Amino acid sequence: MNLIGTIFALVCGYLVFQLPRRYAAVPFLLGAIYMTDGQVIEIGPFHFTIMRLLVLVGACRIFLKHERLPGGFNLLDRLMVFWTAWVVACSVFHEPFSAAIVSHLGFAYNRIGTYFLIRFFIRSFDDFRGVIKALLIMLLPLAAEMISEKFTGRNMFVLLGGIWDLEIRGGKIRAQGPFAHSILAGTAGAVCLPLALLFWKENRKLAILGIVATLGMVVASASSGPILTTAAVIGGLVLWRVRNSMRQIRIALVLGIIGLALVMSDPVYYVLAKIDLTGSSTGWHRAALIDSALRYLDEWWFAGTDFTRHWMPTGIIANPNHTDITNVYIMMGVKGGLLLMFLFIACLGTAFSLVGKGMRLIKNGPGARLFILWTLGAILLGHAITFLSVDYFDQTVVLYNFILASVSALYSSLLLSSKIAAQVNVVEPTAKLGAEASSLKRDLNGNVSPNYS
Repeated sequence: MNLIGTIFALVCGYLVFQLPRRYAAVPFLLGAIYMTDGQVIEIGPFHFTIMRLLVLVGACRIFLKHERLPGGFNLLDRLMVFWTAWVVACSVFHEPFSAAIVSHLGFAYNRIGTYFLIRFFIRSFDDFRGVIKALLIMLLPLAAEMISEKFTGRNMFVLLGGIWDLEIRGGKIRAQGPFAHSILAGTAGAVCLPLALLFWKENRKLAILGIVATLGMVVASASSGPILTTAAVIGGLVLWRVRNSMRQIRIALVLGIIGLALVMSDPVYYVLAKIDLTGSSTGWHRAALIDSALRYLDEWWFAGTDFTRHWMPTGIIANPNHTDITNVYIMMGVKGGLLLMFLFIACLGTAFSLVGKGMRLIKNGPGARLFILWTLGAILLGHAITFLSVDYFDQTVVLYNFILASVSALYSSLLLSSKIAAQVNVVEPTAKLGAEASSLKRDLNGNVSPNYS
């Protein structure tokens, strides 16, 4: 870790520990997004990036300040724990075990750590909106750097290490900023785009700046994947107008996929091979990878596999034993078998379910809150589609876990407020009801009230 990384890590770590709980997620996101994986402290076989260090600081803060989750764990929280447990447990089936356990521990630490850190820090709609405002402002200089990189071919983040000096494909410069790949950099912008629209009525200037920043990141990345992700999240937002007809839309979507399967000579997932919006995409690889995973199912279904190089005609420089696993769902299978894949899908599916349940809890409530939940669902849709074409192997995973944890937190807040409203259901409660309400407030650590925001 160089001097810049050290100073940045110390400042962000101090703020994560010292800021009031509702603001603590801001320096964590700043440190996690802006620093490359080249800024790392090595302790034996373990590598601590700045993101991992900030997770450790946040965990110490939660423990020392006795912070806790209002209402305890919900289904999504428990599924994340089960997923993590199997990631670690299945390492015993990989060789060599010493390397496998370190790799699986790091993999699990990144995901469970970032998820629960955000889960503890965000507890209300006001908390969420405050963090989103800060996040949109953070993205402005990042987008400016990526646009500059696109035109000049110089990436300022190269000084921090861990990234390519210049990425060119099809004669086009693909900006990546601090991210490990241009596709991931563009994806980060795409999934943050809907967040800017949340402030369109309240703060038009911030919304416009956020839209410019996020779209700038997508365009600078010059990659088809982020463009498709942008289309997916915008499509999800457009469905807001017909949100009461989603059951029929889902049925139509399934029937459409079945129809494609009937008329296509190749399996339906070979639609990915037809997608090329920039002239330099590798859609065929992504379709063929799904085909190979199904063909070699017997090799990885139980607890994953240590060798996939024979699956495809091309491999990756980073690991001669594996082909380029550009699909998160398949990557989960390679790492932990069908169980890990299904647990991952269950977490994503449960997050969608919590969005729906949260909207039903406040179906007659403020429209702004309903739209926030819907926006989170649209972003989840963007991630779910993107997972078919790229693995989140850098700080992009923080943005995904941020959305998962926010869905969990906002649903829990709505559920708790509905329980309080059910018990304290008069304008001027009696002394007994008032005592019960106070007890509930203390149980929520002072963060929830009958008009919980």
